[in-house]
This record gives sequence, C-alpha cells and structure tokens, in this order.
Amino acid sequence: MRRSSAGFGLVEALLATLLGLLVVLAAVQVTLAARSTAASQHASALLQDDGRFVLGKMLQEIRLAGMFGCLSLPLIAQAPADFSRPVSVLVNGASTSLTLVTGDVGDQGSRPDWTVLSNCIDSAQAYSGVPPKPGTGQIAFPVRKLTYTFESGQLKISTPTTPAKAVLVDNVGAFEMSFGMASRPGSSVVTRYDSHPSDESLIRTVRVALTLRDPARRARDQIYSAVAAVRNRLE
Repeated sequence: MRRSSAGFGLVEALLATLLGLLVVLAAVQVTLAARSTAASQHASALLQDDGRFVLGKMLQEIRLAGMFGCLSLPLIAQAPADFSRPVSVLVNGASTSLTLVTGDVGDQGSRPDWTVLSNCIDSAQAYSGVPPKPGTGQIAFPVRKLTYTFESGQLKISTPTTPAKAVLVDNVGAFEMSFGMASRPGSSVVTRYDSHPSDESLIRTVRVALTLRDPARRARDQIYSAVAAVRNRLE
C-alpha cells in the first residue's frame, strides 16, 4: 500500500498567504498610525512654541505700556504725543492693530524710539533718537512704540524706525482682543470688557486670544489666551 504524499495543498497555501498578508497589513497600519500620531504631536508642539512666544512677548510689553520712567507724564518735558496713548487699537476691515508705547526691557537688539532722562525727583525730559549721556543723578529709560497687526492670516509687527511690517507668526486663524475698562479715569477697577473701546484712557487690562492652525492639518487648531494688566494705568 502506497503512503500518501506529504505537503501543503493549494487551499492551505492560499490560507497561509492570506494570513501573511493580514499580518503585514496590520503591521503597516500600526506603523502609519504611529507616524501620524508623531506628526500630530510634533505639529502641536510647534504651534505651542509659536503661541507661547507671541503671547509671552505681547504680555510683557502690555504690562510695561505707559512706563516712561519714575515720574508721571505731566512732569516729562518734550514728551511726544504718542506718550498720551500708550495703548491703542485700530480695526480696519479685516485688519486689527494693537499699538503699544512701552518701556524697552533692553533685549530688543535695536535702538529705542525715545529715551527719557530723569533724576526721579523733579525733572525728566524725553529725547528722540540718540539722547545725551545721563548726567549726575540721572537715569535713562528707553521707550519703544510697537504695532501688532493681524491681517491675511499673519500676525505682524512694526515700529516707527521699521514701518515695513515683519511677520511674527504665520497660520493665524484668529486674533481677538478685548479690553478691561474702568468706569472713570481715577479708578483701577475693571467694570466691563470692550472689544472696541471708545475711551482708551480707561483701558486697565488687555485680553488676547490667538488661534493658530497647522497648514498641513496634522493637528487641531490651537487657541491660546491670556490677560495682562496695564500696570502703569493702575497707579
């Protein structure tokens, strides 16, 4: 009696091939999902870096808006008209601008727009451009004027010496501001928030909301918001 031949038949071979393909497809799906997750996390991290940088910079400058030295504005000789509007907003169609006249923290790497020399007792004077060297007992306070403009999906920055708008961050889905308003000039209490303040002298805080989006859609839109007090309006 002849033994039956050993080996796989056609059906067994097809089943083995099918199982092998399923294993390969599962491995490919896991790899693609891992790569997609990594790309999404990387895109989110980039958006977070941009949002943290922009908000950190703006909040620092908002807090220093109206900081012209150790004496009040009426005591500063030759103070420019810009000093009377340390925080101003302009909405023009799809373009929104926030202008700050703010104390220079000293890390901007460029010349200030004005410098106030003061003895912090009874005299102060503002100088445009290059000021004289501080005299005995005087302190120099650099001041800059910065304008942030949101238009065409970009947040831009400009100054009087560099009026051409430089792009600060791309892929901005929305840039919204609201202003905490006092009820009267001498008050430091915020009684309401207004997106279009009619009296800028009553601004006490600025709330900024920034929406950033990944152009490749690897991550969801990220919304960042923060509030900063205009400290020199609270004194």
